[in-house]
Amino acid sequence: MILEPGVLALIALAALFAGAINALAGGGSFLTLPALVFTGVPPVAANATGTAALLPGYLASAWAYRDLMKAPPGMTVLAVVLIGAVGGAAGALLLLATSNEAFRVIIPWLLLFATLLFAFGPRLQLWIQARSRGEGGLLGRVSVFLVSGYGGYFNGGMGIVMLAAFRVLGVHDLNTANALKNLLSAVLTLIAVLIYALGGVIQWAQALPMAVAATIGGYAGVSLARALPQTVLRNAIIIAGILTTAIFFWDLR
Repeated sequence: MILEPGVLALIALAALFAGAINALAGGGSFLTLPALVFTGVPPVAANATGTAALLPGYLASAWAYRDLMKAPPGMTVLAVVLIGAVGGAAGALLLLATSNEAFRVIIPWLLLFATLLFAFGPRLQLWIQARSRGEGGLLGRVSVFLVSGYGGYFNGGMGIVMLAAFRVLGVHDLNTANALKNLLSAVLTLIAVLIYALGGVIQWAQALPMAVAATIGGYAGVSLARALPQTVLRNAIIIAGILTTAIFFWDLR
């Protein structure tokens, strides 16, 4: 399948900025998903195709952040990887069983949950810490599985959910949380893409050029994330979450 020049330019540009946004805070699929749907790709296939396109960007961002990789309290990096792979597989299988109509309805509610969790994450973290008695390891494992399942099911807003979860689990430094988010995103996305491919829902003519653009954007985004003050980055994440949630709710009207 040969793409028209205008279609190719649109999806490549969306993927370029999506790769940078994912390296910064997550949410790049809010560019790739609408771009693919606008060019005629059904919602479930658009989500799967956009996820496949962003995989190299996740891998690149995870590698660039490798010096900041540190597991949440009570866990190891290997545990994060293994649990993330299982969760990503579960979410991907669930997506294959979801109709396009149901997927459209579910999306904005998932985004709303992600945005609220990140916005109130620090307060929730203090509440959990005040009431926990050494069960952080179990809480961490369950949280990683759930957010990985979310990411395997719906790539949009995945970074926001992960950042919120890692903050709640005691990762105080936002750049360290970003490093873990990029690693977990790469692992679960790799597993999910394999399942999407076996399910035949990825449109490779769109995915391949988008993957090249997303990789370039991912490397650029890491440099920008390291330079930004954490307060600015956190506020930008919350604003991005609010805007994208509103857009998807508006689309349901």
